[in-house]
Amino acid sequence: MSDKRTKYTWIGGHRILVLGILCLFGFCLLAQRPVQKKVTGTTATAPKKDSVEKTGKPAKKEEPKQKSKVYLLHSDILKKTLDRSDAQVVVGNVIFRHDSLYMYCDSAYYFDQRNSFEAFGNVRMEQGDTLFLYGDHLYYDGMTQIAQMRMNVRLENRNTTLLTDSLNYDRVYSLGYFFDGGTLMDEQNVLTSEWGEYNTQNKQSVFNYNVKLVNPQFTLTSDTLRYNTASKVANIVGPSDILSDNNHIYSESGYYNTQTGKADLYQRSVLTNEGKQLTGDTLFYDRNEGVGEAFHDMVMTDTVNKNMMTGDYGFYNEKTKYAFATRKAVAIDYSQGDSLFLHADTLMMKTFHLDTDSMFREMRAFHKVRFYRTDVQGVCDSLVFSTKDSCLTMYDNPILWNENQQLIGEKVLIYMNDSTIDWAHIINQALSVEQIDTTKYNQVTGKEMKAFFRDGEMKKVEVIGSVRLVYYPMDSDSTLIGMNVSETSQLDIYLEQQKLDHMVMSPQSNGTLYPLPQIPKGKDKLDNFVWFDYIRPLNKDDIFEWRAKKAGDELKKNIRGPIELPNQHLFDQQKKEE
Repeated sequence: MSDKRTKYTWIGGHRILVLGILCLFGFCLLAQRPVQKKVTGTTATAPKKDSVEKTGKPAKKEEPKQKSKVYLLHSDILKKTLDRSDAQVVVGNVIFRHDSLYMYCDSAYYFDQRNSFEAFGNVRMEQGDTLFLYGDHLYYDGMTQIAQMRMNVRLENRNTTLLTDSLNYDRVYSLGYFFDGGTLMDEQNVLTSEWGEYNTQNKQSVFNYNVKLVNPQFTLTSDTLRYNTASKVANIVGPSDILSDNNHIYSESGYYNTQTGKADLYQRSVLTNEGKQLTGDTLFYDRNEGVGEAFHDMVMTDTVNKNMMTGDYGFYNEKTKYAFATRKAVAIDYSQGDSLFLHADTLMMKTFHLDTDSMFREMRAFHKVRFYRTDVQGVCDSLVFSTKDSCLTMYDNPILWNENQQLIGEKVLIYMNDSTIDWAHIINQALSVEQIDTTKYNQVTGKEMKAFFRDGEMKKVEVIGSVRLVYYPMDSDSTLIGMNVSETSQLDIYLEQQKLDHMVMSPQSNGTLYPLPQIPKGKDKLDNFVWFDYIRPLNKDDIFEWRAKKAGDELKKNIRGPIELPNQHLFDQQKKEE
């Protein structure tokens, strides 16, 4: 009886030992072989019965969803450690899985109760075939789904690579952010900054502090920048500079497509190209076409030639050197000490024979042209200035004023020398009027007139063809002697300090001198006399106020024939005899 009991006891003990060995063997198999069966990630629990309210109906209460489990799929060695009692040590070909995320490393601390682990050596995270994260050290929290990767970190998302030494990746928001310097690379651009974040879902990134975007065609530096690796669009949200071989863009707000080279910029952005600057409240720029457009309070400056254009709209093509301005357009020349302000409905600059020895530019002004400088003012319908011959041509009822003198004709040509007037040519119906007082005017008219200047002052005037004049000679103390009316074929007028010095007539003509009290009615004005003081621009702001001529004040045609020379009948008789 005792032998049987002993045998039974041994057999029972043997059975318990065998079962224990089998269980331990099964656990080891589980630790070494990946689980093939798909896990849903949540554990369902039966709802608990709640207390019954006074009404007798059970109250409805939602149970919180449990976090999905972080599973250890494989390791070569599994053991406990005394210094980390809450952790299991796993070593060799370690594999973890959390939902669709797989993580690999050489060794790790596995915190089963905390649903997290700390990984070391050749750490790799894989999510599908689009997201890969590499590093030397990782702490992953399955409750928050935040991965903290450190040392030699590399995140790969399709064609985008992010390099840093410290990266936190939030799986809930698909967001990775670095805070100790990082580099983001795609097919076209390399971005570096001290702090940044990258969204692997919508491909949007944000960079702060010492931001630099390097493209084969340009470099962008900023303090704050947003960039999308899918659209290749950089969103400028702070002071930024975009530099290339030929131009420089400064902007504090806007969008720049690094792929197409097109930019929409705001808040007084500035485009600079080879000494020329285009500024506007809103600026559009196409890098490939070399085209810039500015809207609202536009300023286009040429620092080389010291001139500028302003208006509500401006256009500039850096390849063809073509510029255009309208809507309160103004051209300003500040090459001299005194600036010239010119306004027209439309201003245009064209460049001809580009990149050749014969290259020249033309500045054109269309419709209702008015300009002002302290020493010269003018109005006309249209105007052209060419650097080919440094000639400024005024068309359609041109009028020029200098001090108290007015010059008009059918067309006026002004030749410049180093931005100062060299000489002027008034063609057809030329008329010069000098105001002495409110009722008296020196007047001279002819078919054409040439005025020559020295240091900005008029020194000589040549009047050619059908010359008629009315002038008031003075004695040495500037007292008026009377009024002289003369006619000749050519008149040369010499001036000193803007005052008449002497005149030479060809042929010589003394004319008629009337004492001041005995001037016949109507003789004090030439037939084509007109005085446009009410049209004259008074200051640089007055150039915007277009004033039309009064009825009857249009330029009157000179219908008189050529002046007959003295003894002309003797020459005519001699020709008949011959």
